[in-house]
Amino acid sequence: MTAPALAAPIETDAVVVGAGPVGLFQVFELGLQGIHAHVIDALPFPGGQCIELYPDKPIYDIPATRVCTGRELVARLLDQIEPFGAVFHLDQQVDRVQPQPDGRFLIDSSVGTRWLAKTIVIAGGVGAFQPRRLKLDGLAAFEGSQLRYRVPEAAGLAGQRVLIIGDADAALECAIGLASAGPRQAASVTLMHRRDEFKAAAATIEQLQQLRAAGRVQFVAAQATAIEQAGGRLTALQVLGAEGTARTLPLDTLLVLTGLSPKLGPIADWGLALERKQLVVDTTTLQTSTPGIYAVGDVNTYPGKRKLILCGFHEATLAAFAAAERVFPGRPVHLEYTTTSPRLHRALGVAHRPEQ
Repeated sequence: MTAPALAAPIETDAVVVGAGPVGLFQVFELGLQGIHAHVIDALPFPGGQCIELYPDKPIYDIPATRVCTGRELVARLLDQIEPFGAVFHLDQQVDRVQPQPDGRFLIDSSVGTRWLAKTIVIAGGVGAFQPRRLKLDGLAAFEGSQLRYRVPEAAGLAGQRVLIIGDADAALECAIGLASAGPRQAASVTLMHRRDEFKAAAATIEQLQQLRAAGRVQFVAAQATAIEQAGGRLTALQVLGAEGTARTLPLDTLLVLTGLSPKLGPIADWGLALERKQLVVDTTTLQTSTPGIYAVGDVNTYPGKRKLILCGFHEATLAAFAAAERVFPGRPVHLEYTTTSPRLHRALGVAHRPEQ
């Protein structure tokens, strides 16, 4: 049997690995240098930790912004990079990077997408986020059918008995959405956590409590102990309540929304110098031990490193200047100001305003 032909790679100036705040700002800084980027992230949406872990919590140390939420910061960054037309490839991770004889890099993702890039900037934060899986004998066989670790469309759960496990925003918002979906509403919505306490935003908790009081969301304080199945289908979850009482919760769909854990993942196998699972970089260029591959944000390390978003923004600027020398060999890389540079104004899509 002949092996299937691999898809032709997408040729691009740069690939940014990670769509968190620093990765998004990296797109902006690359764009100012005339470098077009493709962005890859393991999450199904841009924003990284800001969206997944603290979308509605205030951030106070973004320059010129007194306070903004993680969600607001990501929205502003996405608006800022809009002129540069970055292409996003979400819900996939980079599995393999192979240097090519011409100095470019062949990049393969977990879903078969391929790129041929002149440079790579790793902005993967603390790593690719993977769902915290529920470990029960036999449960993994139902992943992708009756077991989900991310929120599906409400329409696909209409008329079903849905059991949700979790105590943070994602779990509560899912329960609220399914109980308020009108004609697409689930037949029943049960939220389970080991205790009747939640880590979500106050407004979200209040909305959930109202639905509980109205009988539209059931809550069970318990921990899962085993599954029940029949005819090749998951039918129920056996749980042990906080008071030690065992019971069975029938279900059609199980949503485990207990958060994500970061893992460095395949990056650890790319042959880059590491120190305590972080990428060692040159502070003048943010280049890793492999020429042409840069690392910015929480994924890197160097003497005096501070894991702050604003520090990542600074690193993204230096990496973009260094990348420009590689992408455009022989072309001088000058420092230009967005206040006065006609070239930058054209790149940003704004009219040049001559000095008065």
